[in-house]
Amino acid sequence: MTKLRYERPVIKTLNKGVSNKFGAQQGFIPHTHIDGLSVKELTKEYGSPLFVLSERTIRETYRQAKTAFTTRYPNVQFAWSYKTNYMNAVCNVFHQEGSWAEVVSIFEYEKAMRNGVPGDKIIFNGPDKTENDHRIAIENGSPIHIDHLDELYSLIELSEKVDKRPRVAIRINLDTGVPPMWDRFGFNYESGKAWDAINKIMHTDKMDLIGLHCHIGTFMLAAHAYKVAASKLADLALSIKKTFGHDIQYIDMGGGFASKNTLKGAYLSGSDISPTFDDYAENICTALLNAGFKTEELPLLILESGRSLIDDAGYLLGSVLANKRLSDGRRATILDFGVNLLFTSFWYEHIISPAQECSQYAEDAVLYGPLCMNIDVVRESVKLPPLNKGDQVVVHRVGAYNMTQWMQFIALRPKITMIDMEGKSHLVRDSEDLDYLMLPERMPEHLKDFEL
Repeated sequence: MTKLRYERPVIKTLNKGVSNKFGAQQGFIPHTHIDGLSVKELTKEYGSPLFVLSERTIRETYRQAKTAFTTRYPNVQFAWSYKTNYMNAVCNVFHQEGSWAEVVSIFEYEKAMRNGVPGDKIIFNGPDKTENDHRIAIENGSPIHIDHLDELYSLIELSEKVDKRPRVAIRINLDTGVPPMWDRFGFNYESGKAWDAINKIMHTDKMDLIGLHCHIGTFMLAAHAYKVAASKLADLALSIKKTFGHDIQYIDMGGGFASKNTLKGAYLSGSDISPTFDDYAENICTALLNAGFKTEELPLLILESGRSLIDDAGYLLGSVLANKRLSDGRRATILDFGVNLLFTSFWYEHIISPAQECSQYAEDAVLYGPLCMNIDVVRESVKLPPLNKGDQVVVHRVGAYNMTQWMQFIALRPKITMIDMEGKSHLVRDSEDLDYLMLPERMPEHLKDFEL
């Protein structure tokens, strides 16, 4: 008979107040495997901390989203948001599924080109585009989404120097009734600035206006806001048709769909309150179909969803470095990853599971990362069973933004693996080392030598 692990006795005060909607704590189910592969074996092979991506989950989630829209609207195209996760392996899974690329910088643009995406299927967004960036996009036939008047004027001037007409869309900000209104980017609908920009494009006749674009916010929990936005973009498209006899090729609704993560301060979990793909699709597609387009003139519907397509596919595996008691008596557990790798811990109350068999007793704990910074807090308060040094944990739904917003600070960035459809793991990004870190550095001659 295997000897049971000793667990120290604990005296715990009873908390007053109501229980949560699910009643009393039901215990913890260890998350020991991902797509059939052992968490322990993965960290043994690749090290800890470690990001793990599930190719199966990416494909299944994408197909769910695509089905939600294509069953409601006849002409739909997804464009993968590179800023959300631009690991090449991730991007190519989406491209294999039929997704175009959506980028917000020339760096991402060139990444998409190297991945083999045709230029006319790379949507170039963002407020920071140089004249050279515009030239590259024009030469490749990429749709350029104009963000502000300075960009518009620059394109008009550039169009006189190149032999090819720029293919452009304008980004529009608008009031959906859901605060805060995102009016930093693009041209405002209600004030008439969007129509002013359209007039400038159409009357100068220096470029081809092919689309209208909006991105109404991030982690949008109000699906009906997209119905308002789609209706307003459709109104602009029909006004362009009426005034200039010009058909808009596509309406791009951007992204912003919420994942199932739980936002900090939320009363209910994200799994309970986040809209489904069907909810978003019903609002957007209904608005476009009812706008007044002739059937043969319905514009292509483009979606730039990122977070909702990739969050569920990402895991972060880590190990316990130490435990201590804070001055107020709370348990503090120190992990080998922190906000340097888990940037979204500033936004979400991430689900964190033990990766081995554990006690069914739980207590409130604070989870810290390894950085020498007081803000390095993975979870400010979470109920977990006691975790010992060397135990491992799994952080769920980390696929979006953590691998593009991570920091090289104090600790070098770790490996990323992807588990394929057959349950085999592949290294898709190696860990950094000191040589990698020092590669771009240059030492002035007068600083090379010193004596201590």
